[in-house]
Amino acid sequence: MSGTSGRRDTFGAELRRLRLAAGLSLSALAERVHYSKGYLSKVETGATAPNMSLALLCDAEFGTAGALAELVPASTRRQQVPRPPAPSLPAPPPVTAHFTGREREFEEIRTVLLDDTPAAPPVCVLSGMAGVGKTTLAARIAHRLEARFSDGCLFLDLRGHTPDATEVSAAEALDRCLRALGMPGEEIPRDTDDRAGVYRNRLRGRRFLIVLDNVRSARQVLPLLPAEPNCRVLVTSRNRLHALDDAHHVLLDTMPEADAAALFRRIAGTALPPAGADQHTDRLLTRIGDRCGRLPLAVRIAAARYRGHAGWTPDELVTRLADEQARLDLLDDGERSVTAAFRLSYHDLPEQQRHMFTVLALHPGQDIDLRAACALADTDLPAAERALIGLQDANLLIQRAPRRYQFHDLLRAFATHGAVDAVPQAGRRAAVSRLIDFALAGAERASILLAPHRSRPALHLGRLPLEPTPLPDIDAALAWFTAEWPNLVALCRLAAEQGPRQRCWQLAFSLRDFFFLTKLRQPWIETHALAVAAAKEAGDTRARAGSLNNLGVPYLELGDLDSAAACYQEALGLFHELGDGLGISSALANHAWVTHHRGEHQAAVRDLRHALEFYERQGLPRNAAITLRGIALIEAESGALDDAVPHALAALRSCQELGLDLDAAMTLNCLGLAYYRSGRWDQAARAYQQARTLGAGVGSLHETARAETGLGNLAAARGDRAAAQWHWARAGEHYPELSTLRVAEARDRLAEQARTSSAGAGQP
Repeated sequence: MSGTSGRRDTFGAELRRLRLAAGLSLSALAERVHYSKGYLSKVETGATAPNMSLALLCDAEFGTAGALAELVPASTRRQQVPRPPAPSLPAPPPVTAHFTGREREFEEIRTVLLDDTPAAPPVCVLSGMAGVGKTTLAARIAHRLEARFSDGCLFLDLRGHTPDATEVSAAEALDRCLRALGMPGEEIPRDTDDRAGVYRNRLRGRRFLIVLDNVRSARQVLPLLPAEPNCRVLVTSRNRLHALDDAHHVLLDTMPEADAAALFRRIAGTALPPAGADQHTDRLLTRIGDRCGRLPLAVRIAAARYRGHAGWTPDELVTRLADEQARLDLLDDGERSVTAAFRLSYHDLPEQQRHMFTVLALHPGQDIDLRAACALADTDLPAAERALIGLQDANLLIQRAPRRYQFHDLLRAFATHGAVDAVPQAGRRAAVSRLIDFALAGAERASILLAPHRSRPALHLGRLPLEPTPLPDIDAALAWFTAEWPNLVALCRLAAEQGPRQRCWQLAFSLRDFFFLTKLRQPWIETHALAVAAAKEAGDTRARAGSLNNLGVPYLELGDLDSAAACYQEALGLFHELGDGLGISSALANHAWVTHHRGEHQAAVRDLRHALEFYERQGLPRNAAITLRGIALIEAESGALDDAVPHALAALRSCQELGLDLDAAMTLNCLGLAYYRSGRWDQAARAYQQARTLGAGVGSLHETARAETGLGNLAAARGDRAAAQWHWARAGEHYPELSTLRVAEARDRLAEQARTSSAGAGQP
C-alpha cells in the first residue's frame, strides 16, 4: 500500500473499510482498542491524524500485519511511535489476530492494573484451567497497557506448566530481570534473597508493568514482586495462588457460547459462510464450540484442523467430535494438544489429589457431592475435602455449588480415557460398588421420608466409609433428591450395564416416589425400563413384576394407555405366578385406571373394590386410603356424586390420620371436584383452597396447579372471568401441562372457557 495513491489508501479510509468488512460499529471498535468513538470518527473522516499506537492496535485487531501502521503519515510517525523497550527487556509475545471476546475480564484487569489509589492491589492473578487462554489474554493486556507504564513492560514465561521444559526458578527469573534492567551479570548476587533486594531497589521510582506468565506456585513469584507502588504485576497460573493474598484474583472461565462459535469462525475463515448467512451452519458452530468445551485451545485446534481439510463440512466435524476418545485425538494438531496440556496438570498433582481426580472419573453423573467423593475414594471427610479443594485450586475441578464438584467436559474425557487406567480393575470395581451402595443408602433414606408407609424390600449394603447426608425432614429429602436425581439415574444405568444388577432395580424403586411427586416421567420410564430388563436378566421375577407395576404409572400419566396396560398385565401375570396377593391387588388397582380412561367406569370401580377388600383384610391402611380415593375420583368423574363425596371424606380422614400429606392434597382435590360437579361451590372452594395449601407444603406443583385450576373453574362458573383467568394463570405458573386425560379439572376448564367465551360473544 502507498499513502499517496488515492482516497482508499489513506489511513482513515482503510480503517473504515476494514471496520465495515468486519461488521463492527464505531462503538464496538472503540471498546476493542480503547480509543473514544469520537476520536475514531475523526480519524476515519480525516479530521484528525492517526497516531502509531492506534495503528498498531488496529493492525492487531484486524490481522493486517502492519499495513495500517504503514499508512500513518511520516510527520506523525516519528513523533508518536511508542518508545521501544530496552533491547534486553523481555517483551510480550505477539497478539493473535483471532483474539475473541474476554471484554469483561480485560476491563476488570485493566481497571486493577491502572488503579493508582493507595489502596489499589499491586498484583492481579489471572488463573484458569489449561487451554483457557490465560497467556493470550495477558499478552493482549500487556500490549494494550504498555504505553501507560513509562518504563515499559517486562514479560517473563516462568514455564510452570510447559511440557518438556524446566520450571524457571525465582533465582533464575531474578537474574533475567536484573540483566534486563541493565545490571552487569558479574554484579548480580548469588543468593536469591540478595537478588530480590537488588531487584526491588532497581525498580524504585520506576513504573513497569511486570507480567509473570505460566506460574506454578506463589513461592515461585514472591521474590519477583516489587515494593515500588508505581509498578504493577500480572500473574497467570493454572493454580489459584491463594497465598498471594494481597492480590486481586480473576478466574478465567471457558468462553461464552457465542464467543466460542465466533472464534471458530475467525480461524476457519473463508471455509465458512459469513455469520448469519446460514442458520444451520451457525447452529453447528455452536455445537462444535460446546463439544470443544468452549475451551479456546480446543476451539483453535478444531478450527485449524477444519480449515486444513477441504473435504470436511461442519456436520462432519460435529460427528467426529461426538465420541469422547475421538474428540481428544482430534484436538491434537501435532504441535498443540489438549490432552498434553491436561496430562501435565495431572502429573503435577500430589498423590492424594491425583487419586481423587482419577476415581472421580468413575462417577457417571454430571457432578458429585463431598460425601459421594468420600465413598468413591474410600476416605474420610476432611481428607476428601482437602483433595477436592486442591483440585479446584488447580482448576481441574469446578465448584458450582457448596460441596458439589464437577469436571469440565474435556477434563472428564481426559480423566475417563487417560487417567483412570492408573487404578487397577479390581480397585475400580470396588470404588463403583461403594459409590452405588452409598447412593442407594441415601436415596432410600430420602424416599422413606417422602413415603413412610410404603412397603419396601430389605437392602443389604456393603461397608461404607461414612453415613449418607443427614436428612431431618421431608424438605431436606426433597432438596437432596432435587440435587441428586440425575446422578441416581446415571448410577442406575451403570448398575444395569456393569452390575450388580439388583442395585439397578433398587435404585429405580427408591426414585419412584420422588418422580411421582415431581412428575419427572421420562427419567422414571428410563430407570424402570432398565430395572425390568436387569431383573429379567438376573431371573428375579419379584423385582421384575414390581418394576413393571411401577413402570406403568408414568405411561398412564402421559396418556399412553396401551403401554401402561401392557406393563400392568405382565406384572399381574408374574404376581399370579408368585402367589403374591399384595402384588396382584396393586397391579389390579393400577390397571383399573386404564380401564377407567377407556370409558369402562363400572369395571374400573369393581377392580378397585377387589383391591380395597384385600388391603382392609391385610390391615394396610395406606393402600386402602389411596384405593378409596381412586373409587371416589372415578365416581366424581362419572357422575356418581352421592357416593363420591362420602368416599372422598373417608379417604381424607385416613390420609390425615396416617400423616400422608401428599395423598391428603390429592384427596382434597378429588373432594373439590365432587363438590364442584354437584353444585356445592362453597364447599368445593374450601376443599380446593386446602388442597392448594397442602400441595404447596409438600412441594407438589402438580396438585397445586390442579387446585388452582379447580378454583378458576369455580370462579368461571360464578361468572367472575377475571378471577378465573387469575387462578388459571397461577396454575400455568405451577404446572402448565395438566393432562386433560388424567385431570378432570383440566377438562372442566376447557368447558368453562368455551361456555364463558360463547356467553361473552352473545353480549351486545
